[in-house]
Amino acid sequence: MIEEHLVRAAQRGDTVAMNEVLDALTPYVGRICGPIALHDGADAAQEALIAIFRGLHSLQEPAALFGWARAIAVREAVRVARRGQRQLPAELTDLPAADDPQLAIDVQDVLRRLSPEHRAVLVLRDLEGMDEQAAAAVLDVPEGTAKSRLHRARASFRKAWSS
Repeated sequence: MIEEHLVRAAQRGDTVAMNEVLDALTPYVGRICGPIALHDGADAAQEALIAIFRGLHSLQEPAALFGWARAIAVREAVRVARRGQRQLPAELTDLPAADDPQLAIDVQDVLRRLSPEHRAVLVLRDLEGMDEQAAAAVLDVPEGTAKSRLHRARASFRKAWSS
């Protein structure tokens, strides 16, 4: 948890405070950007942190820092993923055991086949634990759109996983 006075100091231009805020946000932003932008996750996280750095002065409520950063991270991850989007064919054969390191590789492979928008809604819903309404707000889409994207994303994931 980042203290309000630290965020306020960073907003006033205190470089030490800004570094502390960005250091605290970096792992969080990385956990959001990685599954959405996949192999470009580090680039997306960097772009998100730059946007956070540039826009921190506009944040009116320091308590909303993580929600605000999450919205920026999702937006940047989708943008970077679209920019570098490639459809990489994958051949999944037998499903690995739950403790098999190959499982993480196979999950990444299946995620690679989904659109950035579908990856974003999966991350917000299934990793961040948001409900459809909150995910829709972060994605800046109507709730029905978020629900339908989530349904299609899960169906696409299941289909790709079983093929």
